[in-house]
Amino acid sequence: MRYLPASEEDIRQMLGAIGASSVEDLLASIPKEARLQAPLDLPEAVAEPVLRERYVTRSVRNSSPTCRPCFLGAGAYDHYSPAPIDQLLLRAEFFTAYTPYQPEMAQGTLQAIFEFQTMMADLTGMDVSNASLYDGASATAEAALMAHRIHKGKTVLVARSIHPAYREVLRTYTKHLGFKIQEVPFGPDGRVDLGALKAALSPDVCLVLVGDPNFFGVVEDLQAVAASLEGAKRPLLGAVVSEVLSLAMLEPPGARGADLVCGEARSFGLSLGFGGPYLGFITTKQAHMRQLPGRLCGETVDQEGRRGFVLTLTTREQHIRREKATSNICTNEGLCMLAATIYLASMGRKGLSDLAVQNLSKAEYLKGALKAKGIGPLFTGPTFNEFAVKLPVDPAKANEAAFKSDLLGGYDLSKDYPELAGGYLLAATERVSKLACDRLAAVLGGLS
Repeated sequence: MRYLPASEEDIRQMLGAIGASSVEDLLASIPKEARLQAPLDLPEAVAEPVLRERYVTRSVRNSSPTCRPCFLGAGAYDHYSPAPIDQLLLRAEFFTAYTPYQPEMAQGTLQAIFEFQTMMADLTGMDVSNASLYDGASATAEAALMAHRIHKGKTVLVARSIHPAYREVLRTYTKHLGFKIQEVPFGPDGRVDLGALKAALSPDVCLVLVGDPNFFGVVEDLQAVAASLEGAKRPLLGAVVSEVLSLAMLEPPGARGADLVCGEARSFGLSLGFGGPYLGFITTKQAHMRQLPGRLCGETVDQEGRRGFVLTLTTREQHIRREKATSNICTNEGLCMLAATIYLASMGRKGLSDLAVQNLSKAEYLKGALKAKGIGPLFTGPTFNEFAVKLPVDPAKANEAAFKSDLLGGYDLSKDYPELAGGYLLAATERVSKLACDRLAAVLGGLS
């Protein structure tokens, strides 16, 4: 068992239950001469991620890419998933859980959904959150459909700095529904061009979507974006979050003018895997909650006054007439949602905040190390744990050199932005060390 959950309070309660005053009482029958007389000759205790990395590194003799420090982000960030998460997910009542159609039989599942919704609403500064969705891309598309139901317009303005895959899924979702998806360019700071945004506004615009942080890792000025939308028929402002850990440091999007927040929550306790699974979410204001896709779980009391949980709002086709559903394909990814809930509960507010600070610090250190090698940021806007630089060589060559040095490099921005030739996107999470940052800077600085 990788995870031993007994806290000091747990131990105290267990000793009390069996009538023992201390753990020493349990060892009274063992003769003193048979006991250990001195501490075992073992290294000092280390943090769980360090210990796990030590075992993995030794087991594969550094021959596996999974052991290489990873600087590749672009919507999928290499965060550590603590041992309690997998251990608790393996419990049978969670591992086999599905849709809670019968509340009297699914109190645990409903409570987990309720807790997830509460924490996501708190982090995003919104009133309500849905249970969960497939991924950040489909959540973005569902946000557009939701805005249309509220605003009735069919034009969506999308910052070109939003994740390319999200924009592609949005176009696919809406192309047969008569929607117009219009992209808004970004400026030299990497943020959405406010002048171009204002020029694109019209009465038919139902939603404006901006990344926060965006695909370049740049934090958008949501207050300025919100101010630019004021008018007779103001469209909704949606913040698209692909690195959800940023919410532990930045002021919530809801407090900065957003009407809804959607995106990807995979960073909360889910491993990278080989392309998934992911965990989408949408949060919004109470005035719009009946247009949320999926379901809402609520807290109540039964006839005997006992706390319970119910499906408060169920707008899926499984619960109401198909033509009245807000979405026919959205689903609550129960196990992924539970992993995020356990992660957030385990980390707590301070732990999550400390982790966000560590991510910011790692990225800033790497940015400084690269600048010392003559490789400067591509954009001037503020960033969280990801940023773009301008390389003097083809990014493919940079990745090849990094891999030879046992590092996983960044993302070639020219794949999606031809005008950004030499643009190289790098992420630095808590799993990369200062030494690894120095090594990458040395590798990239030596290219020409």
